[in-house]
Amino acid sequence: MKKTPTKTDAVAPPEGVELVVERVQTGVRLEKRLLKVLKGLAEYHDMTLGDLLEGIVLHAFAGQPPFSEETMRHVADLKRIYGLDLEASASHRLVEKNAARAASATAPRKRRKR
Repeated sequence: MKKTPTKTDAVAPPEGVELVVERVQTGVRLEKRLLKVLKGLAEYHDMTLGDLLEGIVLHAFAGQPPFSEETMRHVADLKRIYGLDLEASASHRLVEKNAARAASATAPRKRRKR
């Protein structure tokens, strides 16, 4: 039985057709070295940081790798240059430097036995 398309079914427009979208300004906070690598990569591809991020996210949503092998080599170079040693396993575990200090300062201290 053939499925009837719905509004939520994605249909790819023909290649080369411009898609008109509405963009919004956002105040996203990113890890400092990660942002440097992303900006370097956007510069390498002669695109804006926003265009790069949109491409990464759209590829991720489609379950596709966003970068070619050549681009991944460039990413590795940029990570080395900017000292970015984080990998995917660090995702959802990053804490702001000031927040980490504040958390340790307010954490209950264990009493020492005398």
